[in-house]
Amino acid sequence: MDHKIRKQERKVSDSEAIEILQQGEFGVLSMCTTEKEGYGIPLNYVLHDNAIYFHGAKEGFKLDTLQMNNKVSFCVVGKTRILPDKFSTIYESTIAFGSISEIEGSEKQAALELFLEKYSNDFIPKGKKYINKLYDEVLILKLSIENLTGKARMQ
Repeated sequence: MDHKIRKQERKVSDSEAIEILQQGEFGVLSMCTTEKEGYGIPLNYVLHDNAIYFHGAKEGFKLDTLQMNNKVSFCVVGKTRILPDKFSTIYESTIAFGSISEIEGSEKQAALELFLEKYSNDFIPKGKKYINKLYDEVLILKLSIENLTGKARMQ
């Protein structure tokens, strides 16, 4: 599905949308429950090779929901500033759309190491021990990006 941006003058380039993803720390993963209700959950993530990786527990509502429908969106909001006198906001955001799946093996290991580099870069040796200790207890999900949109208001 192609998701068009209504205000085309606010659309950012693909490379700018990717940059917003790369610089972000958290985003909201949105999905649809079996009851056709929207469900969004804030997550930290890493971006690599046109995919977004998430980590978490091996059970729970999120996984139950994804097993029924693996089509999702993931929204990251970058820099923002309220403009009270203009009744507006300076912002940048991007939304990735795609399918999500569980990964294992060397791809799982690589994703975990990407989390270390992004969130704990000063503690790599200690982090690798932590990964080895909890490797079997953590689940890694991969969002394969099928469509990416980004927009911004800069003034």
